[in-house]
Amino acid sequence: MVQSELHPADEGREVDGNSGEPHADPAAPRVLEAVEDRSVESLALHADDRSNESLPIPADEGEGARAFQASDLGAFQASDLGTFQASDLPAIIPAEPVQPAPADDLRLTSPGIRLSQLKEEFVAWVKTLMSAAVYAVLIVTFGFQVARVEGQSMAPTLEDQDRLIVNKLVYRIGEPRRGDIVMLYYPLNPDKSFVKRVIAEEGDTVRIVDGRVYVNDIPLKDDYVASEYRSHDDWGPQVIPEGYYFVMGDHRNNSSDSRHWGMVPKKYIIGKVQIRWWPVPTARVF
Repeated sequence: MVQSELHPADEGREVDGNSGEPHADPAAPRVLEAVEDRSVESLALHADDRSNESLPIPADEGEGARAFQASDLGAFQASDLGTFQASDLPAIIPAEPVQPAPADDLRLTSPGIRLSQLKEEFVAWVKTLMSAAVYAVLIVTFGFQVARVEGQSMAPTLEDQDRLIVNKLVYRIGEPRRGDIVMLYYPLNPDKSFVKRVIAEEGDTVRIVDGRVYVNDIPLKDDYVASEYRSHDDWGPQVIPEGYYFVMGDHRNNSSDSRHWGMVPKKYIIGKVQIRWWPVPTARVF
């Protein structure tokens, strides 16, 4: 067998007494025994051998340069690192603790509890609406009523399309008086309602001469009637029966009233006109 040519540097080495063989390669890593043989003592010896060797100095370092010896480590002091303080460390910001979810949020996230809340709110709203409806019915039935004027029979005191608030309670505890502006059912057709002024009460004697009204032979003070709205008719004299009232419109020559369809029973008088709230510029209390 032809042996491969050896490098001159490998000639003359003695390995196992054979000077003609090259230096053996290190053991393969797979050999377990070679790894286990590297004890702590052998590693320390190798480290000492390496520390005594001089490190090569590049040629361009110049004169005066020398190899760095391991003994030079002794001259290195820990103080050369400078004074180390805790403030040199980066600040550590503690994380904020996680707060537990409020009880209200937990209630909202629970479908069963949320459904129960919705039911309770719905029932509360229904109760509120029913209460409001009952109060409205009671107020309209026994207290107040909103009315709208249609026509000019009460001009100039009330004009067409004026909005009124009628006090229905006042005549449940009292009686109509002369001069009151009232809302009443039309005696010939109670489905209709009119707004008129009370001229005379039960027991009074009413007489009209050339449009001039006399109550118990005393001229009625009716300066609320404009001169152009006065009539020139004659009526009476007539005594007002018990439980009835004589009413007229302020627009005397353009009003259908007790002169034409007779007296009005008290039960047909709905209430007293208390406030004109529309139009706002002419709003007033009667």
